Amino acid sequence: MSLHLFRLLLFATFFPGVPGFVLAQATPSAALLALSKQDHTLAIIDPTSLQVLARIPVGDDPHEVVASADGRVAYVSNYGFGRFHTLTAIDLVSQKQKGEIDLGALRGPHGLDFVQGKVWFTAEAAKAIGSYDPATEKIDWIMGTGQNRTHMIYVFPDAKRVVTTNVNAATVTILEKTEGPAGMPPGSPLGADPQSGPPPGMPPGPMPGPPGGDWNETVIPVGRGSEGFDISPDGNEAWVANAGDGTISVIDIAQKKVTATLAANARGANRLKFTPDGKLVLVTPGSALVIFDSATQKEVKRLPKVHGSGGIQMQPDGARAYVACGRDGYVAVIDLKTMEMVGKIDVGGPDGLAWAVRP
Repeated sequence: MSLHLFRLLLFATFFPGVPGFVLAQATPSAALLALSKQDHTLAIIDPTSLQVLARIPVGDDPHEVVASADGRVAYVSNYGFGRFHTLTAIDLVSQKQKGEIDLGALRGPHGLDFVQGKVWFTAEAAKAIGSYDPATEKIDWIMGTGQNRTHMIYVFPDAKRVVTTNVNAATVTILEKTEGPAGMPPGSPLGADPQSGPPPGMPPGPMPGPPGGDWNETVIPVGRGSEGFDISPDGNEAWVANAGDGTISVIDIAQKKVTATLAANARGANRLKFTPDGKLVLVTPGSALVIFDSATQKEVKRLPKVHGSGGIQMQPDGARAYVACGRDGYVAVIDLKTMEMVGKIDVGGPDGLAWAVRP
């Protein structure tokens, strides 16, 4: 045994209660990830023992985290209300920081998703969203929303539809991928009258659209402070928590319109999440954890002792939910059958949560 390890073991033995001390252990194949805004670290948690296995520095003002599809890398947004412009990459196997990803003028990154091998992110101060390709180490796509505080993001599995919430604009944006330039008939030459053919100097035949096609955007008014949201597992609905109103807007994705506004009594809610089976919806207004039945759109449980104020993460098998309780300094563990808190995980000032699975 090395002298350094011996000293660490002595320290852990005689000072077991010192906050933040973790003797790192190997990352399990399925792990819960929890960001600490207080400590600027990412905690790797064993969901079986509910023990923090390692804490890794992630840079200033970390807010959201997402894991790659293979569960080997985590990406953290360094937000800073528009002051910062980086993502931090973490190697979950070696439990070390891989480095920072500079987003340049795309300031205020916040919401994250990982789809089709890419990291999708919002850039709040730039009123835009984008995607980063880890394979090429480049930002390969940017799209403006024109909405104030584009904050959270969900990307459909085929990456042809994207949904964002825009907090200060009180709107939701649905972006849908098209196969050619928006506003032109399919196969028409770029900039030409379809009836008269291509303009002088242009080769005959149809001109291709932008690389990868274009995108159409639909902006949907919702309630004030639209922030936390989720898409139902069947992809048919978006539920949006409106922090300013304390309401929930239910959006029909196909119709692209609000079909119901629920008087949720959830003022200040900033996160919302469906259970994997789509039957329940969890909302965190800070004062409690509120649980809704998605079919009846009625509240079925309110846990006043769970001061959920941040991320909500579902265990893939639907047995448990994990809720970040920032002001209390822990992640609450919720049994989804009994709808009761069954455990706490000590993470200082937790916010963003994610699930990482290595095949």
